[in-house]
Amino acid sequence: MTNVLFICSKNKLRSPTAEAVFSSVEGWEVYSAGISNDAEVHVSLEDIEWANYIFVMENNHKKKLSNKFGSALNNQTVISLDIPDDYEYMDAELVKILKEKVPSLVY
Repeated sequence: MTNVLFICSKNKLRSPTAEAVFSSVEGWEVYSAGISNDAEVHVSLEDIEWANYIFVMENNHKKKLSNKFGSALNNQTVISLDIPDDYEYMDAELVKILKEKVPSLVY
């Protein structure tokens, strides 16, 4: 099983969309969380340790993860998708971007 974690700021739009899009992929266990203090679901150390792949939506999420979890990220693959906070939940364009970017990065 490949564990894939998606992180955005508040876990309201982008990362929950990614979780929904990829939750039915065979062989993948998928979860989403937020890095901001006011996130719906906060990313935890357990989430970081669980994940084989961590996808963040923006580079600043990667920096925040590094600041918050430091050495726990040493063995983790953290990939920025460079997706700005311009989309609603399950926005067709967001879904298209996710489907184009993510699968080729998980091996």
